[in-house]
Amino acid sequence: MLSKYELKLPDTVYGGEDALDKIGRILAANGVKKAAVFADKGVERAGLLDIPLEKIRGAGAEYCVLDDLPPEPSYMEAQKLVDQCKAAKADFIIAAGGGSVMDTAKLASILMTEEYGVKELLDNPARARKCLRTLMIPTTAGTGSEATPNAIVAVPEKQLKVGIVNGDMIADYVILDVAMVKDLPRKIAAATGVDALAHAIECFTSRKANPFSDLYALEALDLILNHIQPACDSPDDIAAKRSVQIASFYAGIAIAASGCTAVHALSYPLGGRYHIPHGVSNAVLLAPVMRFNEPACRDKFAEAYDRCIRGGAVTAEEKSEALIARLEEIVRHLDIPTSLTELGVRSEDLPQLVSGGMEASRLLVNNRREITPADAAEIYRQLL
Repeated sequence: MLSKYELKLPDTVYGGEDALDKIGRILAANGVKKAAVFADKGVERAGLLDIPLEKIRGAGAEYCVLDDLPPEPSYMEAQKLVDQCKAAKADFIIAAGGGSVMDTAKLASILMTEEYGVKELLDNPARARKCLRTLMIPTTAGTGSEATPNAIVAVPEKQLKVGIVNGDMIADYVILDVAMVKDLPRKIAAATGVDALAHAIECFTSRKANPFSDLYALEALDLILNHIQPACDSPDDIAAKRSVQIASFYAGIAIAASGCTAVHALSYPLGGRYHIPHGVSNAVLLAPVMRFNEPACRDKFAEAYDRCIRGGAVTAEEKSEALIARLEEIVRHLDIPTSLTELGVRSEDLPQLVSGGMEASRLLVNNRREITPADAAEIYRQLL
């Protein structure tokens, strides 16, 4: 555990019933004349922009909707929306969407300049500074992007996803309103929920774990392990959906304070090369990576078991095994694929996957057990 650590949080977070009503107050407090509203076509089709846009109009502000964003965009596609935001001359950014929408909006908030763009931040993310204040309104319960300083973009020429990390991308405001996630299709709720589960357990077992990150990671893990199944299975279980939504935010805070590990590192080439949804690739890798990590993480797994499962296991080894088994049970129950073969991954691509995964060094250094290229190959091979 680190001996020195810090915690960076969004300035203001609104939650609970009718939290979207705070939009007008936020715009007024910031003297907003024109808001750039980041979204995507799916969010619009689902009617999830209706209330935010109504609140913006009620506050007397102008707005432009920037929604030409594919799922899990490349850095060029993200740059396209950044350029549109600059052209709109907005003085505030609102993002209503999942991780890709919020990540792109966060990039725009630090790129209202002609000096550099998204591509340049791939190599030097620290050079950028916040230009516009932001409000994040997540429409999925999983990515935690509303709480992190991270933005993930695909780099097609490398067939990878790359994380851009800059503390100035942390949101100024967040609204967690369960109305935005209560009607999520089960498939999306499952994948994004397991993404949050991965965030929680990775941050809890990270080499950079600390009292700040542990506080949020362990609470997130408890909420997700005990609520994700009813949240996905029961359309009317609003309490379970709210629990997973809050857990996703907590896990995002844990990312900001600690950092993910090998699950995310090894998932990036799966997204970059095969365009497998981020939450699905993390779900496939979650239990296998945790099994690999078990000898180095047994104490943390046992601690998580005592907090979140509280069953009949006695020894640390039994508790650790029970926790990993619970991860496997959740993925199976939610009908997420458990092999890479099901997702179209070919064994002949194994060297490229290993090479891509090992490039995610900012995440691999957080893993409690060192992962060599041979280890990564074996983890992938188990799933083929």
